[in-house]
Amino acid sequence: MNMPAWKPEVFKKKWPHLQMRMQLIKAVRHYFDDQAFCEVETPALQVSPVMDTHIHAFKTDMQGVDLNYDRTMYLHTSPEFAMKKLMVAGLPKIYQICHVFRNAEGSRLHSPEFTMIEWYRTESGYREIMDDCVGLLRYCAERLEIREYKHRGQSADPFAEWEIISVCEAFDKYAGLNLERYLEDTGGFSEAVANLGIHTAPDDRWDDLFFRVFLEKIEPHLGQGQPSIIYDYPVCMASLSRAKPEDPRFAERFEIYVCGMELANAFGELTDADVQRQRFNEEMELKEQLYNERYPIDEDFLAALEHGLPESGGIALGIDRLAMLASDAEDIEQVLWAGKP
Repeated sequence: MNMPAWKPEVFKKKWPHLQMRMQLIKAVRHYFDDQAFCEVETPALQVSPVMDTHIHAFKTDMQGVDLNYDRTMYLHTSPEFAMKKLMVAGLPKIYQICHVFRNAEGSRLHSPEFTMIEWYRTESGYREIMDDCVGLLRYCAERLEIREYKHRGQSADPFAEWEIISVCEAFDKYAGLNLERYLEDTGGFSEAVANLGIHTAPDDRWDDLFFRVFLEKIEPHLGQGQPSIIYDYPVCMASLSRAKPEDPRFAERFEIYVCGMELANAFGELTDADVQRQRFNEEMELKEQLYNERYPIDEDFLAALEHGLPESGGIALGIDRLAMLASDAEDIEQVLWAGKP
């Protein structure tokens, strides 16, 4: 097997993007330090890497000097569970910039190992996290002396008024489809999707149909000219988010898009341990059905929820993607020091 040789000229071409990345991470830290957040560090190795059906982890078998010690651990796909335990322990405002690992994610926008910032606020919800996002992207643009974030000929001005649009509004605006009508009607949803000229199949699940419409009709319009926040996803699509008290069909979840690129995913955090266990079990049942694998539940995390997680909001934002937008990079490879694994 021929392996590509590392070439210094390739690194030199990346250097302007990497310089921007360095300045960006400094600006991000400065923003949260000024907001009196605590920067924390949690272990990359976890007993449970993720409870999302479609995210896949790297597994390692740990064997110690004691021959009776044999334990399966996973590289974390997010520091979320560990950080929420810290909130239960009493830390009210925390952030972490760390490497995370997701198997089978290699493309122009994905690397199996990438850098993420997560932050959480207690006594807050997803609306306060939205405000954080607006402040952070504007602050970084000011510190980096850029007027717009750019990607593949598109631009977004963080200082302009952001598009704040619900999922249902986006389906109506960009796809001409009344999503609320089909929340519990997979058959009717499939027919409506087919009428849009989008491929459907007899074994499609509801979320399959949702993502096909979203990716083809909605996502390309988001974050054009200004960043977009798309919020209130159907509750079945937010296993770690609490349901909206005024309409439990939807969850307190939002995503940020800039230049058509998904940048961040946020929640008003679910704090009910029994509901969380039920959702975890449902996700893992489906994961086993689709991919023939399942991950163990982090019982310490559920014990922390039982002890009492305060009302809170949290978010995961891709540092590499923000660096791409700040330096107008075409490929995530350009903002990674050693390239994709």
